[in-house]
Amino acid sequence: MAVWKEYKIGDLCDTISETYRGHDEEVILINTSDVLEGRILNHQKVPNRNVKGQFKKTFKTQDILYSEIRPENNRFAYVDMKDTSLYIASTKLMVIRANIEIIEPRFLYAILTAKSMTQELQVRAELRSGTFPQITFKTELATIKVCVPDRKTQKKIVSFLDAINRKIEVNNKINRNLSEQAQAYFDELFIQNASAEWKEGTLSDVGSIVAGGTPFKSNQEYYTDNGIAWITPKDLSVDKSVFISHGENDITELGLQKSSATMMPAGTVLFSSRAPIGYIAIAANDICTNQGFKSVVPNGNVGTSYVYYLLKQLLPTIENMASGSTFKEISGSAMKIVPTVIPDDETLKRFSDFCDPIMKQIWKNEQESKRLVELRDSLLPKLMSGDLDVSDLDI
Repeated sequence: MAVWKEYKIGDLCDTISETYRGHDEEVILINTSDVLEGRILNHQKVPNRNVKGQFKKTFKTQDILYSEIRPENNRFAYVDMKDTSLYIASTKLMVIRANIEIIEPRFLYAILTAKSMTQELQVRAELRSGTFPQITFKTELATIKVCVPDRKTQKKIVSFLDAINRKIEVNNKINRNLSEQAQAYFDELFIQNASAEWKEGTLSDVGSIVAGGTPFKSNQEYYTDNGIAWITPKDLSVDKSVFISHGENDITELGLQKSSATMMPAGTVLFSSRAPIGYIAIAANDICTNQGFKSVVPNGNVGTSYVYYLLKQLLPTIENMASGSTFKEISGSAMKIVPTVIPDDETLKRFSDFCDPIMKQIWKNEQESKRLVELRDSLLPKLMSGDLDVSDLDI
């Protein structure tokens, strides 16, 4: 039986602020938006000149990048790259380094990214005064107490979790490859080989543009944990899946009736129209949204896949058509007149025939990954507390 000992997180790790002082011609800048659920998303080199002052921190292999802003958004990453010399992190990212005398870096990562931990940090962030919920290492993170087993048990727990995470990452890689195939075929059919005979039209010619609405937040009868799927832009900021079935909150039938939210069928392409413009996802089931969307219900001859990739291609045009002083927004009337060409039905069908099996496989892989995440998250508290003993397991 493993022996567990209580520590403050500040005893298990430290936050590192080592300033980049290199003279490389090109560097890679990592902002809070460039890390998500364990992965560093950006590896694009940019010229090392006029780099904004917020990019200062260096990091190395086995460090943990952890956003100070809105912990529940899962903006964190474990650094497993061998060469990090060109990378510079924003000052809004904590660079956390494990005290390897006590804790395995990946075990520390498991502690810091457990749902119970991000929820606790979110509460602490919201208790601070400021423009948005934010934490600091010293005040909010370092003081939290956790229990840690011996190093052998830590390694076994990490191996168990890594097996789940590897399968999730395999699914993600397959989906990225499938999406790239669909995107490449879209480009081939509708951009590289666009026909001069295709008619000029607008977005309203390929589908119905549908806005959303929000039931009064003060009325608890309008909201429920298990009801009508209701999506906000925040839901798509957290869930980067191609398909979405539910958001953080569902609404009741009464909430739907008492708001301007509109039910839309599975296959609708959701498009966030403000704060920010351009989150895109496909409804996996009947769904409605808040007013932050101008979604597209595809016409029968057009198909979901075409509208999904078309909106990605039209995003710069839509952004240019947006207006507003506080933040940019594309109105429903403007969304309807976004210019586009209307391909012939035969070419649209060819694209749908190619993409439909791809999109179905992407959906299946996303569903499997979500089940694995639920399994991991349900087991994690038991593993991290010692309630589920792995000391005798041969992992």
